Amino acid sequence: MSKEPVAVTGIGQTKHVAARRDVSIAGLVREAATRALHDAELTWADIDAVVIGKAPDFFEGVMMPELYLADALGAVGKPMLRVHTAGSVGGSTALVAANLIAARVHHTVLTLAFEKQSESNAMWGLSLPIPFQQPLLAGAGGFFAPHVRAYMRRSGAPDTIGALVAYKDRRNALKNPYAHLHEHDITLEKVVASPMLWDPIRYSETCPSSDGACAMVLTDRTGAARAPRPPAWLHGGAMRSEPTLFAGKDFVSPRAGQDCAADVYRQAGITDPRRDIDAVEMYVPFSWYEPMWLENLGFAAPGEGWKLTEAGVTALDGDLPVNMSGGVLSANPIGASGMIRFAEAALQVRGRAGDHQVDGARRALGHAYGGGSQFFAMWLVGSEPPDS
Repeated sequence: MSKEPVAVTGIGQTKHVAARRDVSIAGLVREAATRALHDAELTWADIDAVVIGKAPDFFEGVMMPELYLADALGAVGKPMLRVHTAGSVGGSTALVAANLIAARVHHTVLTLAFEKQSESNAMWGLSLPIPFQQPLLAGAGGFFAPHVRAYMRRSGAPDTIGALVAYKDRRNALKNPYAHLHEHDITLEKVVASPMLWDPIRYSETCPSSDGACAMVLTDRTGAARAPRPPAWLHGGAMRSEPTLFAGKDFVSPRAGQDCAADVYRQAGITDPRRDIDAVEMYVPFSWYEPMWLENLGFAAPGEGWKLTEAGVTALDGDLPVNMSGGVLSANPIGASGMIRFAEAALQVRGRAGDHQVDGARRALGHAYGGGSQFFAMWLVGSEPPDS
């Protein structure tokens, strides 16, 4: 039996900010969910199940929060699943929900991811000891900076590339009302002059710490036919993982990322990603990861990703726009960041991305990664059903 086609008919986000002190976690997630239901023109009664995800519970200090969030999400008496795959969790949460539709377990599913970082300290929460290494890092940047250095050494990329990515994404964020950072006075010179945090990563090349939530309504072909607006159709989705440390691991271009992308492209019939995909929402918490992931995902040959960035290919008006919304560099509620990438890709093919819409976008890739570059989740969505 073939899979049931999966459609995204509703999308909702909160305004991502440093601290949402006006709402509890329950209020935060309900805000995003209500907006997704409004977009789909559905009610809580139309939802068969809820799939929720977030980053580690110690970020807020509330263990298994999904249990007390059932009321806020209309899930009392309904199946509710929790997903956790570190920073990629927003993406993998959406894929779990999509699989419930594809397998015909449910007709319509609400999927949601969130983080309320203001109620904890994620940087020190991420400063975990690494076996057999000096405890010299602080935050995720301390872990990833050596990998960026390895990429620069391997590719010969000039040290200006990170600043170009940050400048691009922060300008894109000005077109996205939900983005956390709206730096109206941003200039390339200001990015370059910002303090060095983890060589070669500067302050302005780093993601913020955000409170926020994102929700989507996923449904089957029958539900899509009733949708008030054109849906985004899932053409391919996959998850892959690998250990944090193992002999021969390539931190610059992890095998799990390559395999995940290849699986998605196979499902979607993509033979030339650079030509066949119109826009990419990529998980880039530190600016140098744009060229690194361009290579990992097959958009550029090894060592060539930085040249696409330098040439303006990934700009909003470029040949392959990347992070039209401003990306993780402009809003980072960690548990939701991957789902935001998936949702923004869906907005593009629905033609509902507002001022950061890519003209004529018909196929878009959403990408998320997490942990020590070990968890990957991706989906490719299109404006037409996969069998059309």
